[in-house]
Formats: sequence, C-alpha cells, structure tokens
Amino acid sequence: MHIRTPEQFPYRVVREDLWIPTPTGEHLYARVWRPVTEEPVPVLLEYLPYRLSDWTAPRDAQRHPWYAGHGYASVRVDVRGHGNAEGLPGDEYDERELADGEAVIAWLAAQPWSSGGVGMFGISWGGFNSLQLAARAPEALKAIVTVCSSDDRYDNDVHYMGGSVLAVDMHAWASTMLAFASRPPDPAQVGDAWREMWLRRLEAIDPFIHTWLDHQTRDDYWRHGSACENYAAVDAAVLAVGGWHDPYRDTVLRLVEHLPGASGAPVRGLIGPWSHQYPDRGLPPGPAIGFLQETLRWWDRWLKNEDTGVMDEPLLRSWISESHPPATVYEQLEGRWVGDREWPSPAVTMTPYELPGSGPFVVRSPQHTGVDAGRFFPFGNEADLPPDQREEDGRSVCFDSAVLDGRVEVLGRPRVRLRLTSQVPRGQVVARVCDVAPDGSSTLVTRGVLNLSARHGRDRVVEWEPGATEDVGFELNGIGHAFPAGHRIRIALSSAYWPWIWPQPGSEAGWVLDPSHSALELPVRNPAADEGAPAIRFGEPEQAEPLGVRYPDAEGGTQRPERRVVRDVAAGRWRLEVDPRYGGTRIYPDGLEFTENALETYVIDEGDPLSARAVSEWEVGLRRRDLGWHARLRTRSELRADETDFIAVNEVTCWDGETEVFSRAWERRIRRTAG
Repeated sequence: MHIRTPEQFPYRVVREDLWIPTPTGEHLYARVWRPVTEEPVPVLLEYLPYRLSDWTAPRDAQRHPWYAGHGYASVRVDVRGHGNAEGLPGDEYDERELADGEAVIAWLAAQPWSSGGVGMFGISWGGFNSLQLAARAPEALKAIVTVCSSDDRYDNDVHYMGGSVLAVDMHAWASTMLAFASRPPDPAQVGDAWREMWLRRLEAIDPFIHTWLDHQTRDDYWRHGSACENYAAVDAAVLAVGGWHDPYRDTVLRLVEHLPGASGAPVRGLIGPWSHQYPDRGLPPGPAIGFLQETLRWWDRWLKNEDTGVMDEPLLRSWISESHPPATVYEQLEGRWVGDREWPSPAVTMTPYELPGSGPFVVRSPQHTGVDAGRFFPFGNEADLPPDQREEDGRSVCFDSAVLDGRVEVLGRPRVRLRLTSQVPRGQVVARVCDVAPDGSSTLVTRGVLNLSARHGRDRVVEWEPGATEDVGFELNGIGHAFPAGHRIRIALSSAYWPWIWPQPGSEAGWVLDPSHSALELPVRNPAADEGAPAIRFGEPEQAEPLGVRYPDAEGGTQRPERRVVRDVAAGRWRLEVDPRYGGTRIYPDGLEFTENALETYVIDEGDPLSARAVSEWEVGLRRRDLGWHARLRTRSELRADETDFIAVNEVTCWDGETEVFSRAWERRIRRTAG
C-alpha cells in the first residue's frame, strides 16, 4: 500500500462541510474535498446513510482526498434522516432518497467550482443508489462506479435468495439498520438542535423487517430500484465491480451482458477475489489492486473526455482462483486475471456433469445444516469464510466426479437440473459445489438456493402437489475457480441451510432425488482463449493519508469469538453466535468517542424447522467530553415463526446521559406466503 501525502498530489486539497438543499426544504449534510484551482472541475459523489462524520470517516479519508488531489471535487453526502442530515429516515432506496439524489446531482453540477459533469460511486448502499440513479438518467450524471451492488433488489440482495427468506441477513441487516437509524446527530455539527432532531427521527422509525416480510415475492416494491427491470434506462457509463467472496457479484455478470445491448451505455466489468470491500483496502482475501488509479482512468475518460484506454480493456476482467485448502480467511489467493471481450463469452461452454448412481435418494437434512456456511457478507474478518465442508457434506447427499485427469477452469454461473419428488407442499433445495482434494478436505466453491414454491417464477407462489414429481432448475452464484488434476468436483444437495435460509414448515420431510434425470452444469472456460492476449495488470494500491482513528478493542483488548457454534447434544439444539465486528470502539481525532457492541444469535433444533429463532442485539454510544455530551441507545430484535406467521419483535431504548428519552417496542405477526 502506497500512502500519498498531500504534497505528492498534483493539486493541493481543501475541505469544507456544507448543506445541500432538497426539493422538500430539508438540507443534507455534505463534506467536500476540492482541488485548489481557478478552473471548474468535475464532481464525484458518494451518497450514503452511514454517517460521514464518524462511521465511514476512516474509509472516506482514504479516497475522497485522493480524488481531489487528482483534480476532482469529491463529495460525501448523508441520506436524509441519517448522520447530521435533516429530515426523517425512510426505507432503503425509497422514492424520497432517489429524488434527493437527483437534486444533489443537479446542485453539484451548478456550483461555480463544478464543470457541470458529475460521476457517482459507492460500495454496497452507495453502489446500489449509484446504479439506481443512473437508471433515472439525470442530465449531469455522466458515469458511475458501482462496487459490490445489485441490480436485483429481490433475488440478489439481503432479503431473499432463490425465493427463500434470507434469515441470516434479512433479519441481521434490518436489526443493524434499526440501530443505525436510531443514532443521534452530532452537536459538534448541528448544535443544540441535535436532541430535537433525534427525537423526531426516533418517532418516525419503523423496523425494515416489517416491510421486507410484507413482500415475500417479487412485486412492485422490489421492482422499484431494480435496474434489471429496465436496463435500457441506464444512460451513464458504468464500471461494475465485484468480488467472488461478495454475495452481489452476479450483478457484474448481468450488467456486462445486458447493458451494451439494452441501453448502449458504455460498460466494463471487474471481478476480483475480494470480499465486500473496496479492492484497494488490502482486506482479505487479496491481492488488492490500485483501484483508485483504475477508477481515475474511468473518470478521466467520461468526465474529462481524455483517452485513457479504459474502453480498450476487455468487457469483463475476472480473477480465476487456483484451488486452495479450506480456511475461514485467506490473506492472499493464488490465481490469474483473464479477459473476455464478450459476455456470455465464446470461451465458456456449459458442460454437464451427470450425477452418478441410480437412486432414488432421499434428501432429508438436519435443520442445522448450514452452520458452516460462513458469513453472508464477508468483510475480511478472520471467521468470515466457510471452513472445511466435510461436516456439511455429511449432512447432505453428495455426488462426486471421477478424479480429474486434467485442470478444469470455471468462470460464470453453474446450474443444476434436478428431478424431485416431494410429499409436502413447501420446501427448499440447496446446492453447493465443492473442490475435494486427495486428502478428503472439501472447499466450498459456490452455492445456490431454490424455494420450491418459486420454481415457476419469483413473482408467484406455486405449492408442490404432494407426491408429484417435477424437474426443476436453478443457477448458483457465479465463480472463477480452477479445479486441478487429482481433485474431484462435488455437488452437495440439502433440504436445509440454516441460518442462511429460513426453513419452511414441513420441510423436515425433505424430498426424493432421481439422479438419472439430474445434472450439474459448469461454465468451463477454455484457457487457450488467453493465448496472445495482453496480460491484465493493475497498479499497486494507493490511498490518501489515514484519518488517524484509534481502535482500543484492537490494542490488546480481549475480544469474544467472531463466530461460535454451541451444540446441546441431549436437546439436539444448535446455537450460532456471531459478532459482526463492524468496527467496535473508535476514538476520532476531533475527540468523538464512538462505541459499538453487537451480537447475533441463531438457534434451531436439528429436527424442527419451527424452532428457528434469530436474535440481534446492539449497543451504541457517542460521547464528546468537551461538550459534556453522551448519547446511548440499545436495540433488540427477534424473529421466529410458526406454521402460518412470522413473529417480529423489536425494541429501541435511548438515553441522553443517564436520562431515558425514548423507548418503544413493536410486535408484528406477518403471514407466511412464500416464506
């Protein structure tokens, strides 16, 4: 990592905080880094609810000053109702957020220091709304860089997967956002109005989980903000970036496939070995790349009209990982970069692998199958990735290829075709592809899920006729991976995957598989396609100087385990405890002390799908000793279900110093329609 000091940039940089008006009269809090120059410059925007004055401040300091030092006004804006922005919090990506975003873009384009051209970038939420705003085509928005984001809010986000409720992240993220939305503004920025602003926000909060479970199929709620509904609407140049260890990586594959033909918008895709992080941050798994330099080429081409060669790059640049033993973290992965100038690529052939054995096979997995699934959102922590899959394989029905006599490279989305018989109307199928080494160790390569009631489309519920036999098919998440000679390719099938997938009532019965009419199809890439092609290279990672935040939890303190599985043998009960480790306690250079403590717990009895229960608990504190200010909050969220309903219980309590200023509890029963 090369850290550039202010003296090493082409431009001297100045920073200011300001307020941007919205059409409804509220003002959004913004931080602007600008190059010192008499000439107007293009503007880059990152637009998030995650609090620029504290939570994202360390990450912001790495990139916004860097862009400013290279001749751009780089702007970070809080979404209304979050951080120090005025107004009330709403649902994610709601109409008000996007309308505000359009107004911010227009305001930035009209400033005297702006050349009128705006680019937008972001990771996760910021990547989502960058893509969504590009689909609304505001005049000044010329280009975006969308990182670890999705074009499909229903089937490739934190809510549902294959039509099934994502227990692990629908609940956990709704609980996280409940805590995040409950944080107060900072009196150092908003003055004495902070408490009134805070209480108004708290009164307006409704837990996201209510809305998300009210919409269990792909309906108009999920179509809003999903660029996949109308790729032709996207007008800006799109650089789509993902990582093979991020759950949103399939969006990159869809964008490079559909945007050129649908909207004609210039597009390039980049998928590396990374987790849910910017690719320059150096967090596992690596290798990291000079991502800021790569994006600068994109901005210079589309905002300064310079020929930087970005459109001479392959349509899709992908990392293909070499086979690696199972581990929960990899500092660096071995592999290579490949380029494809079309997608789908003529170098990739869908190759069937028939399932050996005559069957039929009964697949009736214990309900705790999935405790070794790893984190849905890997962030580069030590326990993020799935451990050795042999225990999970033992809870599944597995089919192995013959020992490979040569290398097999896959790039893209595998697919399974299965002939199933079910005696119950509800259930799910989980398919995992594993790389099995000669010593028997099993490394998870990719996976996919199908809610059986969604087999005819995610927009409808079609229950299975008990006793009927049907052929079903579904895609797995995309991957770039090389299976070496001497290894075997394993397809593991299970009827449960807790806590990723919320179990269906009656799903303990499982289903019957006919392997003679089933297959795994792998997207096998011909390595000869790279012969004569220029090598794909990136610069070393660069960033601006770090902010200088202290992290006392990491300075020798004792941390609880990041992921812990507890088994009650006599009761047949399994409990997974997860510390999400978003940052813990932080002390900022301006004196702000930010404390954060969270724990997620997932419990299930191995024979009872109705025993599933998810609990998330948060404590957050903010203190400024020089102002005598100390605000605290505590939230608790629980989700469980019976045969007919989900039961969601949420609680928020807030204190100003030692005085309780707000307390509220919600309990909602929500009909199980598809979930």
